[in-house]
Amino acid sequence: MHLDRLMTVLENVAIAGRAVTAPEVQQATGLPRPTCYRLLQTMAKHRLLDEPEPGRYLVGERLVRLALLGQSDVDVCQAAAPALKEAANQFGEAMFLSRYRNKGVEIIHVETPKDAARSFVHPGLGFRPMHACSCSKVIAAFAEDGFREEILAGPMRSYTPNTKQNPEALRAEFASIRQAGFAECVEEIEVGVSSVAAPIRIGNIGATFSIGATGPVRRFTTKRRIEIGHDLCMLADKVALALQMHGVTQTG
Repeated sequence: MHLDRLMTVLENVAIAGRAVTAPEVQQATGLPRPTCYRLLQTMAKHRLLDEPEPGRYLVGERLVRLALLGQSDVDVCQAAAPALKEAANQFGEAMFLSRYRNKGVEIIHVETPKDAARSFVHPGLGFRPMHACSCSKVIAAFAEDGFREEILAGPMRSYTPNTKQNPEALRAEFASIRQAGFAECVEEIEVGVSSVAAPIRIGNIGATFSIGATGPVRRFTTKRRIEIGHDLCMLADKVALALQMHGVTQTG
């Protein structure tokens, strides 16, 4: 398969901005009909293109995800910051954005509430353990089974008496996270601190990013965590759209 021909097909599908048929792609590219059809079928097989209905093609979720993974932290934070800042003021708590990389999860951006008189918990930046932090657990929960099993089979450090280290307990929690749509961390990293996080999902291919809120356990009651979790799920959709639009602007 010649890379230049593959890129020609991808570019023409992307430029169309809608689902296009094989004859439309063939006419736009000028490629031989068998070659064009073979390229479309091969790319659909590998999910570089999606086929929402037989014979019609869109840029695939896998390709979109790869493009997002390639964006720098600066670009990602710039796209997500307005939504995080608004949520920080709405909740009165610190908001954070995390991303998956190198089989780990890292908090890359934090927004704090503008009310200086209100105390809040700053989560800090940097990597978080996959088994004990809401931002990590929610990404792991929506990852492939093999990745979760690697987490459960590896060493799991205890940070507080509430840190879960039992593989079966964590496996059950991952299932509950997928059902609820968000993850919680109640004094698992630091005594007196709780957090909630939701996955930022692009299509149906796992979660590359997560968005969360953190605060003291006295305010993050069970009821409040559920409320924040549901709000974060809606906010995550908003951030996902912002990331996609920013990616189009950066590459268009």
